[in-house]
Amino acid sequence: MGVMTEKASPQLITTEFDRWWNSSGIWVEPANKRRGGESGVQLLQQRDSTRPPLYCKRQAGHTYRTLLHPFGRPTILRELQAYRAFARLGIKTPNVVYCAARQQQGNWRALLVTEALQGFISPEQWYASKNSAALARAVLRQLAATLARLHVAGWQHGCCYPKHIFVKSQANEGGAVEIEVALLDLEKSRRRLRIKDAARHDLGQLGRHRGNMPETDLLFIHQTYQQALNDPAGVLLP
Repeated sequence: MGVMTEKASPQLITTEFDRWWNSSGIWVEPANKRRGGESGVQLLQQRDSTRPPLYCKRQAGHTYRTLLHPFGRPTILRELQAYRAFARLGIKTPNVVYCAARQQQGNWRALLVTEALQGFISPEQWYASKNSAALARAVLRQLAATLARLHVAGWQHGCCYPKHIFVKSQANEGGAVEIEVALLDLEKSRRRLRIKDAARHDLGQLGRHRGNMPETDLLFIHQTYQQALNDPAGVLLP
């Protein structure tokens, strides 16, 4: 999977980019106007029913500006950079199938297609199911460790809402429960020089938008997060 921008071959952009751009599906996040453009997400069903569904994020004129890109650059390209960085840290993210951006007459269009996370559920779904206290603590501990690993590496999620966090728990061959935490929607992710700045932002967002997460669980996340920071080697190793 490569990234195509305005410097890519026009023929390649026209064929593959337009095929994804014109694909149809159910809008799970209707296109809304922000950042001087529009952004929305569609759910696409693959012809092979054994393969996971796809999420296609489409953006038109949805850009951010930096010193390197004073005239604007699609936020999708920044999101792809974060996906790659998180994966290098051993943090689970959706598999990227396709990502591209094109500019015509000064207007940007960008696409990010990812696979649905198989076997993962949202925190809301997880809290609605019956779980033991031990499993609940294990999941929260893994979430805290994941955020600590991210922050120690100099990254901030930027949009750390429960709807952008998914969890998966399953028993391995030995009967022990393995837990995974996946992060998604990374278009606001950015580098931070100080761990405490990333922590204040992400943990603050999680607390304000925790939904049906009990306050005691939020406090436990803060406690185990601090414990993870005290063991940076363990945090940084996959």
